[in-house]
Amino acid sequence: MSTEKVKKEIEKLTKDLNYHSWRYYVLDDPEISDAEYDELFKKLEKLEKEFPQLKRSDSPTQKVGGVVLEGFEKVTHSIPMLSLANAANEEEAHEFDARVKRFLDIKKDIEYIAEAKIDGLAIELVYEEGKLHIGSTRGDGEVGENITENIKTIKSIPLGLMGNNPPSIIEVRGEAFMHLKDFDQLNKKRAQASEPIFANSRNAAAGSLRQLDTKLTAQRPLSLFCYGVGRLEGKKLNTHFETLEYLKKLGFKTNPLSKKCKNIEEVISFYKGILKKRDDLPYEIDGIVIKVNDLHLQEELGTISRRPRWAVALKFEARQSTTVIEDIQVQVGRTGALTPVAYLKPVNIGGVVVKRASLHNQDEIDKKDIHIGDTVFVERAGDVIPYVVKVIPGKRSKNSKKFKIPSTCPVCGAHAYREEEEAVVRCSGVGCPAKLKEAVSHFVSRNALNIDGFGEKNVDHFIDAGLIQSFSDIYKIKKADLLKLERWGEKSASNLIEAIEKSKKQTLDRFLYALGIRFVGEHTAKILVQHFGSLEKMMKASYEELLEIYEVGPKVAQSVSEFFKEKKNRDEVLKLLKIGFQFLSLKKTSSHLQGTIFVLTGTLNSLSRGEAKKLLEACGARVSGSVSKMTDFVVVGALPGSNYDKAKELGVAVLSEEEFLKKVKK
Repeated sequence: MSTEKVKKEIEKLTKDLNYHSWRYYVLDDPEISDAEYDELFKKLEKLEKEFPQLKRSDSPTQKVGGVVLEGFEKVTHSIPMLSLANAANEEEAHEFDARVKRFLDIKKDIEYIAEAKIDGLAIELVYEEGKLHIGSTRGDGEVGENITENIKTIKSIPLGLMGNNPPSIIEVRGEAFMHLKDFDQLNKKRAQASEPIFANSRNAAAGSLRQLDTKLTAQRPLSLFCYGVGRLEGKKLNTHFETLEYLKKLGFKTNPLSKKCKNIEEVISFYKGILKKRDDLPYEIDGIVIKVNDLHLQEELGTISRRPRWAVALKFEARQSTTVIEDIQVQVGRTGALTPVAYLKPVNIGGVVVKRASLHNQDEIDKKDIHIGDTVFVERAGDVIPYVVKVIPGKRSKNSKKFKIPSTCPVCGAHAYREEEEAVVRCSGVGCPAKLKEAVSHFVSRNALNIDGFGEKNVDHFIDAGLIQSFSDIYKIKKADLLKLERWGEKSASNLIEAIEKSKKQTLDRFLYALGIRFVGEHTAKILVQHFGSLEKMMKASYEELLEIYEVGPKVAQSVSEFFKEKKNRDEVLKLLKIGFQFLSLKKTSSHLQGTIFVLTGTLNSLSRGEAKKLLEACGARVSGSVSKMTDFVVVGALPGSNYDKAKELGVAVLSEEEFLKKVKK
């Protein structure tokens, strides 16, 4: 294909993909399936890799991120991004209307636009000749930060404006935010990874847009509602309503919760309707914004103290209140994390009676200097668990008590530990009831002891029925026990008992992996077994001995050491050994690939990433997650990632899938 043909094909694919992205993310009305979109995207990505000089600035492939920034440059807004005055209630909204009329010296009704006020981060998008030029934060209203590369990752923001006659310059203003379901999922992932959780969706949106690694921003599901324009050249607009309609034509998403109102009474009616919907909305709002619709009247009204006279925010009742912490108790999660929870004197916040609030971790308690008995500000945002904002020091009672998370698990009594650079304290007990279901599910899983018939539902069923309280209890289950349970017959019961018995013949590395020691995955389990040779030696190993092993770092060494120091864990392992496990030897290999290091990138056609890894390990090779000078080969499948580029940069040997298969077949 000639360069000219490729250029036209890239232009067409870019245009088509941007159109379908607009229909999906802005209109919520797709015309093609996800699979069809992905196929077009892959085709464009392939052409751009082959002809990088033809990649367009509005290409949708830029939305995956990939740039690491050193910092954020300052950007001066050509027209200041003003902040709004607040109206606390309906009476103050009427006062705003009266002020507008007095200033304009008119008595007739003023037409307003009322919009739900999104609780997010204000940003500005500058387009020149229809292409995104700069994206920035509001900052102090005069000067913001250049976050263009992060802005590009938001799927609802067009990199190029729609239509054949875009304005020469347009500065689009909007509110970046995160949907509540996405915010909840993000916080769950952060909690599981022992990362600090975001207090609210606004903080999550702001934090996401200020990431120096744009790939991290691309992984955060941000959205944008546009609410106005700053500088505009090449187009004349007369009303705010006309502005919103024009923004839609250019490809932007505007707030669907907006209405043209004939007078302030209609605005108040809109406000009451939105207030009723507040808790059912998929995103956080904290009131409505009232704007004079006529842009000429806006200009005449002007500003005062860097706030527009022509707009006001009519806020909802605050979702924050003061109450007293009556007690602090520790809850143990499924992963063994000990989370302190404040038990509060019941208080009504935004129509909901709040009795508890998460304190997250000991660092948070210490930072905020929270004591039992303190009077505190508590905030509730949507469906998010309420949290303590801050203590009111002047109201601290003489009987208040400091709180420390205990060094033993409140559920099972096992030692609780905290690793370096982590905020979370964890229970070390392998049989802790609070984390038993997840632990048992891992113990019987395919890559661990592979006990067929132990699905997640059955694990729950057996634990709830009292059959399992520890790993060793699995091997005490009798056929008669199963026949007493619902939906268990002779055949299914016999099959499970047979599978349990069969699981006693294992390689030691699978047994070790099954124990669920934190940071000990399948590969690390193999390394430990190859080094120590027996479980007994491993159980006696000190932190220092573990740290001397190649590929075992401080986190793994501490985790393994802490695990076997705990008496409850040692006793449980000994019980399992007495049951009659027969550990099979790890297969030795004299393969020509023995000791080589491979990295897998992209999608392979004939086998999965996991299957390729096992194949290499069977040949004595090691599989790494990243390319370095130590890497011997990089296997490249379809749509390879950054490891492919790194391999070329370092001169590491690159293998196609076919070449890789030939190599391992030897």
